[in-house]
Amino acid sequence: MKIGLSYSRCIRDIVEGKVDIEDVLIIIARTDFDPRDDNQWQGIWQGYAGGSDAAMMRGFFGGTNPEWAGYGDEDEDLFRNVSIELWNQGKFHQPRKFGAYPQRRNEFWLETCLPSDELERNPMAKQAWEKFQTVAGLTGVKLDKTYQ
Repeated sequence: MKIGLSYSRCIRDIVEGKVDIEDVLIIIARTDFDPRDDNQWQGIWQGYAGGSDAAMMRGFFGGTNPEWAGYGDEDEDLFRNVSIELWNQGKFHQPRKFGAYPQRRNEFWLETCLPSDELERNPMAKQAWEKFQTVAGLTGVKLDKTYQ
């Protein structure tokens, strides 16, 4: 299971097949938009697929970050569909909607698994992991039982 810390870079990894969408627990993004809203989506697409002053003026970015440069208009639906799927599954958290402004980080995927020997040494971590597995099972998240 993975926690994503960058909307644009995580969505790109999912679209490119580097990360399976079923392995995503949540993406904690620095954005503040609804991917189902056509106007807001256009600002996101223009900003990440090549940058635009219009996106900046609408307030989606402090500046543009063309993380999706090189992808054409024919790829737009791939990025939007992944975004909407994560949104609909409740896996897309945007702290800016609540007044927080997280910093951009170099790393953007975190693994959520603990080695079994650590779980045995730390009863609280083991209990938290078991609760996570229960919640993951209820939400349809696939767990990799062979992860080491």
